[in-house]
Amino acid sequence: MPKASELKRGMFIEINNTPHAVKQVDSRSPSSRGASTLYKIRYTNLKTGQKLDESYKGDDFLKEADCIRVKVQYSYNEGESYVFMDSEDYSQYTLNEDELEGQTGYISEGLEGITALIMDGNILGIELPATVELEIMDTAPGIKGSSATARTKAALLPTGIEVQVPEYLETGEVIKVNTVTGKYMSRA
Repeated sequence: MPKASELKRGMFIEINNTPHAVKQVDSRSPSSRGASTLYKIRYTNLKTGQKLDESYKGDDFLKEADCIRVKVQYSYNEGESYVFMDSEDYSQYTLNEDELEGQTGYISEGLEGITALIMDGNILGIELPATVELEIMDTAPGIKGSSATARTKAALLPTGIEVQVPEYLETGEVIKVNTVTGKYMSRA
């Protein structure tokens, strides 16, 4: 049972016997003495798709959804559907693009290390690995001698997302991107 202060984006919590995905966590620290930090959480109901906003104190306990976690690999997409294959029994699970809200930019061909959450034989959602490796498809040319400065430039990745990278990186280089923050971490 996680505390409200331990919640992270992508976790699955059970509210009123229905699984909800944590989409956004916002913490607020009141300025008065003795007041505890409040956590405002935005959930998405995994059965109906409705959004739900709740507020908790940092030490409030929440019930984690009773899901089976299965290792899957991204196979292909068919229109707006993304197909994932179970790494052990090769069964396939399909999620729509709107169910993967904000995660599609990190899913590339053959991506492994994905955990699918299964409840009653249906896929509820996926948890991406902490980092993914993607190739820079397009970026401004590098500037010689710019490695000492901390300036950045935009780089387009093959999945369609754009991240800020150091000026010295070139088109064609493979980089690591954090899937939680969406920021450049290092060269691969």
